[in-house]
Amino acid sequence: MIRILFMIPNLGQGGAEKVLVNLVNNMDKTKFDITVKTLFDIGVNKKYLDEIIKYDSCFKKTFRANSQVLKLFSPKFLYKKLIREEYDIVVSFLEGPTARIISGCSSPKTKKICWIHVEQCNRRTASYSFRNFKEAKRCYSKYEKIVSVSHSVKEDFQKIFDISNDHIVLYNVNETNQIMEKAKEKTEIAIDKSKINICGVGRLTKVKKFDRLIKIHEMLINNGYNVNTYLLGDGKERETLEKYVQKHNLNHSFKFLGYQENPYKYISKMNLFVCCSTAEGFNTAATESLILGVPVVTTLVSGMEEMLGYNNEYGIVTKNDEKSLYQAIVNLLNHPDLLDFYQKKAYLRGNKFSTTQTVQAVERMLLELDRSV
Repeated sequence: MIRILFMIPNLGQGGAEKVLVNLVNNMDKTKFDITVKTLFDIGVNKKYLDEIIKYDSCFKKTFRANSQVLKLFSPKFLYKKLIREEYDIVVSFLEGPTARIISGCSSPKTKKICWIHVEQCNRRTASYSFRNFKEAKRCYSKYEKIVSVSHSVKEDFQKIFDISNDHIVLYNVNETNQIMEKAKEKTEIAIDKSKINICGVGRLTKVKKFDRLIKIHEMLINNGYNVNTYLLGDGKERETLEKYVQKHNLNHSFKFLGYQENPYKYISKMNLFVCCSTAEGFNTAATESLILGVPVVTTLVSGMEEMLGYNNEYGIVTKNDEKSLYQAIVNLLNHPDLLDFYQKKAYLRGNKFSTTQTVQAVERMLLELDRSV
């Protein structure tokens, strides 16, 4: 049996955290002895880990300037102090702090893997959790394998670091059966089926640009479209977004649902899922929408063309601006047959991201790496 450690900063409400839980819960426990270790013992996704998964954390809670404090110590020192057991494979499931720590593993018997979830775009962003770019490049060079969640994320990483590691693409793991089952549950608030129902899902942060969704909703209402829009998620931008909705008298048709442990019961009842982000890795909520047969309209961010097709075969990818996104949504609302077409295509595309396919791809990679010399 292969002893494997997955390390991530925390198990909060982010996409990568959710994907990690989905992955380890569905891996073959007769082949893998799995431990999940977090830097900080926080996050709503922790409770979803299967009991058979070993869990540990380095610190009970976050502390001020933790990124800067960790940089005072070398990766080798941090690994030795924080990772006390021996493993066959150690994985940093995110770029950044845990990538720096796991790179400090010096055992010749242990293979190292680093997952990259987002486009980092430039040296400054990519080296934020490291002392400098030189250290970041040195740390990433120590990994036997780099895994990106999309081809565009891979290309971005290779452009920044230009290192010769074995670098592959593996798509995120979703709990397909669980998603479909949870979608059947009743919602706490009634969804008006006489209207076109639109949703956005994610942490309410600046990069997600949910202000675009509100402004697009406002334009739709002002132009006579019979729509309701629901925003699922929580975060630092919530107060700012709520103030705009109140100021512009949109409360009756734009609803904040907060973080939902089961977002699928809402998403499944929507006519359209919209991603407004300026940057993504491989948007988990968009993938889940496809699995539920909900058409997706998105800005051009990492992974979306791979997900929806380079010619809008399975959904619509627009330029990364508010006007293009609005026009694409209006076109769908004006052509119900097109909306129906993309609903059927969503179901079809969702099958590509089934739990079985994505987990087996990861397991094959891990088994091959363990056997390699």
